[in-house]
Amino acid sequence: MAKITFLGAGSTIFAKNVLGDCMLTPSVQGFEFALYDIDLQRLEDSENMLNNLKKSLGSTVTVKSYTDRKEALRGAKYVVNAIQVGGYEPSTVIDFEIPKKYGLRQTIGDTIGIGGIFRSLRTIPVLLEFAKDIEEVCPDALFLNYTNPMASLTGAMLRYTNVKTVGLCHSVQAAVPELFKSLNMDAEGVQWKIAGINHLAWLLEVTKDGEDLYPEIKKRALEKQNQKHDDMVRFELMNRFGYYVTESSEHNAEYHPYFIKNNYPELIEKFNIPLDEYPRRCVEQIQNWEQMREDVVNNQNLTHERTHEYASYIIEAIETDEPYRIHGNVLNTGGVISNLPSKAVVEVPCLVDRNGVTPCHVGDLPEQLAALDRTNINTQLLTIEAAMTGKREHIYQAAMLDPHTAAELSIDDIISLCDDLIEAHGDMIPKLDREKSMA
Repeated sequence: MAKITFLGAGSTIFAKNVLGDCMLTPSVQGFEFALYDIDLQRLEDSENMLNNLKKSLGSTVTVKSYTDRKEALRGAKYVVNAIQVGGYEPSTVIDFEIPKKYGLRQTIGDTIGIGGIFRSLRTIPVLLEFAKDIEEVCPDALFLNYTNPMASLTGAMLRYTNVKTVGLCHSVQAAVPELFKSLNMDAEGVQWKIAGINHLAWLLEVTKDGEDLYPEIKKRALEKQNQKHDDMVRFELMNRFGYYVTESSEHNAEYHPYFIKNNYPELIEKFNIPLDEYPRRCVEQIQNWEQMREDVVNNQNLTHERTHEYASYIIEAIETDEPYRIHGNVLNTGGVISNLPSKAVVEVPCLVDRNGVTPCHVGDLPEQLAALDRTNINTQLLTIEAAMTGKREHIYQAAMLDPHTAAELSIDDIISLCDDLIEAHGDMIPKLDREKSMA
């Protein structure tokens, strides 16, 4: 029996989306869905939910929970990763509250920035443990990584393990429909080209019947510049750099040095930036969990429609050898994007078939877009270096190179902030050299 292993299966709603999609995929019928999570209550909830969904959909998959990770992985053909190391408490609280004491504010804190750096540091060691198990008990498995920070985690897996890995995010497939909806434009029949890095991929071309739609997009976006809406940072980036970025304004506000600034507090209001958005969402999800358990976990009549998450389409393409195009996060080996570093993880069109995931050559990005991406890649590469070497100085350097952190804090404050975060995380970053000196 072929097996899909889901690591972090206690993420019940996401497990419903990904594995519910798989239940609706004909080529996946008869598979085992192996569920693993360290939270046994959430693991049981997800198993119950998926069995209810299996019954409702008439699927022939088998759903089975495991408390032994290696046994969950044994013989797997596909491994879906959706873990969060440290959860809301203590980790997310640490990531937000300690920087706030230094005047450094964040919105999501899960990609780069000071929050993204420390999320990487506590997650990469866990993924390396996963990799050891995979190399032993399912060495040919394809690892589908959904966990953030996408580029740093996927880069560590691709550069330092033998595990076949692709990083997956839904920001690309959502970007054009959301843009057109916000501008009251018809997205039917639109063709587009996107490439860059995760959360900083760019809409390079957008046409319909051979007509370039960018002039109309930019015209309508400028007409909305004095209205409060959720796309204000992205529209400003498009106005100044010429292209629309895939990920939301709340994310992009903290990827650049221009928007969250203590000396210009009016920018928060001007660009409608939701500070502390991620902790707020976490609290709401915790408060709403019991109602969700009733609505989803214990719902005997639970239904599902296939989502735009890539996992089921990747599995279907490999199982049937019917090609499918995704945008995957892959290593930039061979210069897929030729003006970005080869060690970077890039988000580019990929062809999926029985041969697996094959990146498509993009060539150069417009120089201003490559420059913006490189500012984030710098921090990503130094963060991986810190995780793999355990050297504190590389954490300092990753933070000093982060655009938002560097724009707000002095070098001494950045180092002090990192020391405070290291101390607060304790054994959650076990490989770290504890020396405070950069010498």
